[in-house]
Amino acid sequence: MRVELITTGSELLLGQIVNTNSAYMASHLNDIGFDVLYQTTVGDNYDRMKTVIKNALERADIVITTGGLGPTQGDITKYVCAEIMGKTMVTHAESKKRMDDHFREKNIEMTENNSRQVLVPESAHVFINYNGIAPGIVQACDEKVLINLPGPPREMKDMFDRSLKPFLRDKFGIKHVIHSVVLDTFDIGESFLETKIRDLILKQYNPTLALLVRPSGVIIRITAKADSVEEAKQLIQPVEEEIYSRVGQYVYAVDDEPMENVVGRLLAAKKITVSCAESCTGGLLTSRLTDIAGSSEYVTGSIVSYSNLVKVKHLHVPESILAEKGAVSEETARYMAEGVAKCMGTDIGVGITGIAGPGGATEQKPVGLVYISVTGDRGTYVVKNLFSGKREEIKYRATQKALNMIRLYLEDKSVL
Repeated sequence: MRVELITTGSELLLGQIVNTNSAYMASHLNDIGFDVLYQTTVGDNYDRMKTVIKNALERADIVITTGGLGPTQGDITKYVCAEIMGKTMVTHAESKKRMDDHFREKNIEMTENNSRQVLVPESAHVFINYNGIAPGIVQACDEKVLINLPGPPREMKDMFDRSLKPFLRDKFGIKHVIHSVVLDTFDIGESFLETKIRDLILKQYNPTLALLVRPSGVIIRITAKADSVEEAKQLIQPVEEEIYSRVGQYVYAVDDEPMENVVGRLLAAKKITVSCAESCTGGLLTSRLTDIAGSSEYVTGSIVSYSNLVKVKHLHVPESILAEKGAVSEETARYMAEGVAKCMGTDIGVGITGIAGPGGATEQKPVGLVYISVTGDRGTYVVKNLFSGKREEIKYRATQKALNMIRLYLEDKSVL
């Protein structure tokens, strides 16, 4: 079945709100075997919205909208849809009762315009909103289905899972599923990765392959369509194994598991402790490591050594090194890693020093230059990096690189 998703609301077009609804719906619709072929966003303009929805009904079997079911005059989606379907609006009794009970229990005065929320097109199938007031609406005409869901993500997701998915399964009897496995890679560029698996991409059919660039690295998405998840996994497995045989050294996780989770699991399993000396990243690496529940087992402590004074006093970086080589140097990173490990008494120490920008750069030391060092019983390693992007992006990429170096160190693989 061909599906089009339409998100409504001028705030989306103005960039005031990030559209997460479409991503959620597309992912979950694919999981149950529906093909999302189009996604559209339209503002709160009656004529433009009417045109968009009518066009969608011409090219898709199922059209799902989110937004525009609330109490204000700008909430027009369901009125546009009712006009397209030639229906008049009526009050939905159960939703009205739930609304009245809600305002009474909260001891909030209910303004008259709230009655708009419980109006639905006559003869429509209705989804109760268990996290809000405005119900979902389903209208069918000439084998086409037009569905209106609320805009707030919390309301939309619950209604989608609780009501819409069972409705679609029952109505269309879709038996096949679409299942994906995502291989998360790091330290390999998209173009180089593509050359390694180009023949697999060119001959893809079922499963299919796609490469996507993210701040955390390049992902390889393997997607198969089958009658069950187990059958889809069987189709994916040989392709996944072939990819591992070619670029497995760059794969750090499956299905978007964050790098800090992977590293944390390794540290906990090996009963190894870690501490960090951070300069340009300002504690971001430590923050990511401690985002994981139970990280107190392996994160002993860290030092944000933003100034040279702290580097000298607490990490014992020689003043002569700072004077001769500079704070951003291979030697300083090495002393930072070794110094924090000794200071905190940890098995592994990490040192990060660099220039996140936008200022502070020289011709010899540009913005994005970051030295990262990892030390432990395998010795001390330092990697010179030149990251691109804005300040926040450079800081994140530096911590991603540092986490990957810890991972490789723990797995007894080459860090350099």
